[in-house]
Amino acid sequence: MLHQQTLQKAVSFAGTGLHSGNRVSMTFLPAPPNTGLRFRRTDLDGKPEIEARVENVGDTNRSTTLAKGSVKIHTVEHVLATFSGCGIDNAIVELDANEPPIADGSSRQYCKMVREAGVVAQAEKREPYAVTAPVEFESGETTMSVFPHDRLKITCTSADKQGRFTQFFSLEVTPESWEKELSHARTFCFYEEIEFLFKNGLIKGGSLENAVVIRDDAILTAEPLRYREEFVRHKMLDILGDLALVGRPVTGHIVAVKPSHAANCELARRVLAQMSKPAQAVQTFSPPPPKDAMPEETPVRDGATLDVMQVMKILPHRPPFLMVDRVTKIAGNKITAQKNVTMGEPFFEGHFPGHPIMPGVLQLEAMAQVAGILMMRQAENAGKLAYFMSAEEVKWRKPVRPGDVLVIEVELTKSRGKIGKAKGTCLVDGDVVSEASVTFMLMDK
Repeated sequence: MLHQQTLQKAVSFAGTGLHSGNRVSMTFLPAPPNTGLRFRRTDLDGKPEIEARVENVGDTNRSTTLAKGSVKIHTVEHVLATFSGCGIDNAIVELDANEPPIADGSSRQYCKMVREAGVVAQAEKREPYAVTAPVEFESGETTMSVFPHDRLKITCTSADKQGRFTQFFSLEVTPESWEKELSHARTFCFYEEIEFLFKNGLIKGGSLENAVVIRDDAILTAEPLRYREEFVRHKMLDILGDLALVGRPVTGHIVAVKPSHAANCELARRVLAQMSKPAQAVQTFSPPPPKDAMPEETPVRDGATLDVMQVMKILPHRPPFLMVDRVTKIAGNKITAQKNVTMGEPFFEGHFPGHPIMPGVLQLEAMAQVAGILMMRQAENAGKLAYFMSAEEVKWRKPVRPGDVLVIEVELTKSRGKIGKAKGTCLVDGDVVSEASVTFMLMDK
């Protein structure tokens, strides 16, 4: 497919959310070229939208949740897998609740919607990202890798903690193979997990009509298994949906062992980081442009919002030490940004096992990075580095855990020459979790 694609017309479906149990109506809408995939909450004032981007991931507990401020959309992976598998680049998903209808627990109904709507090519070219070098990481029993390959291929092994129902499957993903081999695979869980999930406010809309339950060696289901390897194929469906959060098609061979939504999203982040490296290398090895060739306007201006790619053009930090996913507001000497704290963060492995908490010093670092962005609104500071010098009146009030959206508010209180001072506050769901006054110095690279 050489050109971007969208839907030919709007199409709707209503049902129940798997985890929320809410009744919800969902509509797939066509979208202009380069829009990407977006979710729109029609039940909220202003009909806020969330882009399907990995920097907007707010939680990965049993499903993938997108978050933007207080707006959340749960369990987006089955819809995103459908768009990715069917080759849809641009679409808007309207919802009147916080989670798409689960249908039968697979992507079968969503594929039917795409067929009903029709697929149309657009004038703009599609630009897949071809993985250029292996990306690999481990987390507990999970291993995730992606290797260069001329098409998208997924090879996956799944099993529970006791090694039961170990399954393996491998597939080169095309629109045809997606719909035939993966889209019908239903979500599943083990019987002993159900009580825990209920107590944690999940699977409120779950039933044997939309999930397969494994109890000991028995399989509880409203109909026979659709594939011999239905469990691992559903894991591959989830991988495809979470990988769509990169924001553009990816070609490469993904090899996964015991994947999870947290691991899938971490893989998407690492692919995104690799994607940005060529541009960084060009900057590093090219002579600086003459001063009269530099653009006068900085992206750090009143009313501007910055995505993670724009943030990385301003800050030298890179994952895993980049503490800013998005700048949501700039107004005078004040700036608001956010960091989506996920279980995939590397510091959670040791801080602390079984009780993950974001280190307070990293919240402090987030304040300093956001303050550094605000200093770059002055043209003479463009291209400089902000060095963290000191912190005063530091207070940590509440723990920050996986799934939280850390909102960082910074007010620049002093800027004289190379020295800047700022008051920073970190919040989660409107509650202050930490605050400090920070001082930093701007230096040439």
